Amino acid sequence: MSKIDKINEKILQALTADGRMSNLDLAERVGLSPSACLRRVQELERTGVIKGYRAVLDRAAMGVGFAAYVTVGLKEHTKSAQLGFERAIALSPEVRECHNVTGSFEYILRVEAADLNAYKAFHTDVLGTVPHVNAITSYVVMDSPKDERA
Repeated sequence: MSKIDKINEKILQALTADGRMSNLDLAERVGLSPSACLRRVQELERTGVIKGYRAVLDRAAMGVGFAAYVTVGLKEHTKSAQLGFERAIALSPEVRECHNVTGSFEYILRVEAADLNAYKAFHTDVLGTVPHVNAITSYVVMDSPKDERA
């Protein structure tokens, strides 16, 4: 693992805000020479601190106007039930995130769909038919005043 000193923190903050920033601009922002900055970025990439770069999409512009967080409880608390659920969810493009959590349910999903009718179809025809699912609770996203997902 790379040492996360103050300069590496600045590099990571700058790249988090703009992953397409040129090395020259990044070096200037963090107060390094371009070659020293590039070495640090490459080391952060090599050690897995920086896992990759991606585009942040405007989902509404893509026709996705509905989002919900969905909690899912399973009938059985076995490894095979979890694996079966995870395999089924991996095939669902509406599920943008899937997290196995502790608490009164096993999973939290972030589901995105075109609209409420499309979500209802996913809820009924996909999620509702997955074996081992015992409970589903939906929390509809009305607004996201802070969203730092990449």
